[in-house]
Amino acid sequence: MENLAGLAVFARVVEAQSFSEAARRLGMSPSMVSKQVAKLERNLGARLLNRTTRKLSITEVGATVYEHCARIAREAEQIDLAVSQLQSEPRGRLKVSAPAAFGMLHMAPLSAAFLRKYPEVAIELVLNDRVTVDLADDGLDCAIVVASGPSENVVARRLAAIRWVLCASPDYLSRHGAPQSVADIAKHNCLVYPELQQAGAWIFRRGDAEQRADVHTNFRANSSLAIRGATLGGAGLAVLPTFVAGADLESGALQRVLPDWQPFRNSELQAVYLPGRPLPAKLRAFLDTCAETFGPVPYWDLET
Repeated sequence: MENLAGLAVFARVVEAQSFSEAARRLGMSPSMVSKQVAKLERNLGARLLNRTTRKLSITEVGATVYEHCARIAREAEQIDLAVSQLQSEPRGRLKVSAPAAFGMLHMAPLSAAFLRKYPEVAIELVLNDRVTVDLADDGLDCAIVVASGPSENVVARRLAAIRWVLCASPDYLSRHGAPQSVADIAKHNCLVYPELQQAGAWIFRRGDAEQRADVHTNFRANSSLAIRGATLGGAGLAVLPTFVAGADLESGALQRVLPDWQPFRNSELQAVYLPGRPLPAKLRAFLDTCAETFGPVPYWDLET
């Protein structure tokens, strides 16, 4: 590996038939070019060039070395071309993670539309509901996350606001009635996503006011789609993101409860990726597609 720089300089000297012309092409001083070639000869233990005051000629060993240098130069040019193409046109594999429910409901259709537009891209969509995502360890180009604030050690692009609603099916409300206050929620069966509880309670806000609702449940699930299914089946009250419940609220299959009270803290949909490097064209196009599709007002909130 220590000879690579010298090999590249040597190849330019042979092609230019001149140390000074090779130096000009390389943007180096003639003395530096001469030192690089001399160092290469020492490392290889062979003379590569015959130098006189008027002529520069290549030795037999030098000619053999140059054949390899030329091949290396062609490969380097191919590498530069491949990288340039990958950076300028969307192509190649794109590995993206997303929360399971959001991925199934929204990222899969978006990916299909994206792939129609950019057929030279291949998407690997990883769905999980882990609270934290390690972009480097998981080999991810980016992750779609629901966050309540700035993300650390990554670049975050805001895609849309996330709204939460307390809701129930018309069947459940006809059998049990609708709570008239946050305190009334304690009288109802609640369908719980464990990560969204705080010490056995749901937190609601209205302006500057905050109230806790004690939660009693006979159904827990770590999937918002499972919570949605149980809610549609009339099993109880649930707090769901509108990206899951929006279509059901629009159709009337679910009804909002206590609409003046906002469950949980405000959160947002973000695309996060590692800092410190130019964005490949495939990732830049994908992020732009997400932003155009989901923001500024997401389509699942237009009717809710």
